[in-house]
Amino acid sequence: MYRIHLIAYFFMIASLCLLLPIEETLAADLVIQPLAKAGPLDNPLKGWCPYTDAGEIHQPYSMVFQYISWRELEPVKGDYRFEEWEKAWDVKAAQGKHIIFRVYVDYPSLPSGLPDWLRKTGVKETAYTEHGGGQSPDYDDPRMIAAMEKLIGALGKRYNKHPRIAFIQLGLLGFWGEWHTWPREKLYASPETEQRIIQAYRKAFPDKSLMVRYASNFAGQQEWIGFHDDMFPQDTDNGEDWSFLAGVRKSNRTENWKVAVVGGEMVPNKARQWIGKDFDTTLTMLSRSHFTWIGPYCPALEKSKSEQYSKNCEELIQKMGYEFQITRLIHPAQLKANQAAQFTLEVKNQGVAPFYYPWSIEWALLDNQGKVVEIQETDWDLRSWQPGSFSEKSDFTFSSPPGSYELAIGIRDPWQDRPAIRFANDLPVNDGWTIISKVTLAD
Repeated sequence: MYRIHLIAYFFMIASLCLLLPIEETLAADLVIQPLAKAGPLDNPLKGWCPYTDAGEIHQPYSMVFQYISWRELEPVKGDYRFEEWEKAWDVKAAQGKHIIFRVYVDYPSLPSGLPDWLRKTGVKETAYTEHGGGQSPDYDDPRMIAAMEKLIGALGKRYNKHPRIAFIQLGLLGFWGEWHTWPREKLYASPETEQRIIQAYRKAFPDKSLMVRYASNFAGQQEWIGFHDDMFPQDTDNGEDWSFLAGVRKSNRTENWKVAVVGGEMVPNKARQWIGKDFDTTLTMLSRSHFTWIGPYCPALEKSKSEQYSKNCEELIQKMGYEFQITRLIHPAQLKANQAAQFTLEVKNQGVAPFYYPWSIEWALLDNQGKVVEIQETDWDLRSWQPGSFSEKSDFTFSSPPGSYELAIGIRDPWQDRPAIRFANDLPVNDGWTIISKVTLAD
């Protein structure tokens, strides 16, 4: 399961007096180099993020996407129906999954999401026929802006610390909440309104990774913000000046992915093309955009008997977001209770992006029944595990009774309150804990 190399270091301690005997001590370190293996397809906060109501989901996934209209969330001014909405999170397809959501006001072909109480204040709406038709509100109306800011504040109070929420798309403005009204550009919000909405979200969600559709105007000046491309990979970097990455480059936001999530939707109903004959283009666009997730339309919604389709999907997921592989662990072969011992962990992130939250990285001792008897938290920052190779080093002091134990590492999901992220290694996993070594604890 894993290889252990024992490296012995001999130290000669000589007395200043030649008449005294020479004392020889033996200090031994274990060097563990786990075998590599493809990572799981449903690691938290990466990979597919499908709809829960678009039919059967055919592949593993860890997140689901939720649209919600403003009208449903706040049917009466100041009366937020969050609990009622959250019932939709517990449908069978969403059970045990993290959530990405977007609130919309105007979803073409669907009834208006503008609350009636706000409409009655006199906010103007303009009818349109494009994309199935609808009613576009005046986003620049001061009453509209103030009401959106209050809604965002309420969302923040409810969900900023909510551990099940993975990422949030700003939404609200434009068709589908996608920050455009193409081809009816005059219906869209002003740059000043965009700025107000971005600032409101930033204030309400200081602890969540937020995404906006385009790296333009005020969004294009922010180093902290993430983006979503909803025509991946066709329009990700197609050579046109309006493409997703062209806008990112123009605003000099090409490094934002290091601190804020990038993701979005695959071209609707085109998974067979982009996972099939044009898969090389998909991989290229993934590496350029640093996508962490794909949804709500994604290849998992397509049923295919093709072995190559499944293989390509697996490859895409494993390159998407983070993919942590332990390359080496060094620690003393024998530990002494209540005495510090140095541990060095070497890791490679084989994905195209980091992990975006400071989930706790922990070490544990498991007894011969597989029960956790002691946990040591680290001060390692998971967000710093950027693509490439790196190492962490710390001293740990275990205080369990003398005996033999399995040594395991875990990255704790605060929602489930248990280790959840798994490594791209051929190692046993016990209740989320990745077992990497054996140690002896002495008095």
